[in-house]
Amino acid sequence: MSVLVDLADIPARLADHDRGYLLTTKDGTVKAVSVRAVPEDGALRVDTPGRGSVANVGVNQVVTLLFPPLTNPGMSLLVDGTAVADGDDIVITPTGAVLHRPVP
Repeated sequence: MSVLVDLADIPARLADHDRGYLLTTKDGTVKAVSVRAVPEDGALRVDTPGRGSVANVGVNQVVTLLFPPLTNPGMSLLVDGTAVADGDDIVITPTGAVLHRPVP
């Protein structure tokens, strides 16, 4: 079951989640790193996710943030977006988001 999340509501939804995972790709290989995303002027800033993630964003700007639920059962938050490197950080402009709960 998935519930669409309005892009303007992402900061409030992030308050319901702790750390998540930044998913980037390069040459068909997915890289996942544990991150915190901080809302910033309509975007999300991920501080120092690592050189591999920053390099991947330089090749493919399409990323996903996955925030698992803090409770069981709960809903995961998935945020798709486009990303750019900003020094050692990554800034993501969300393009879509859903809350997702696996079907029991």
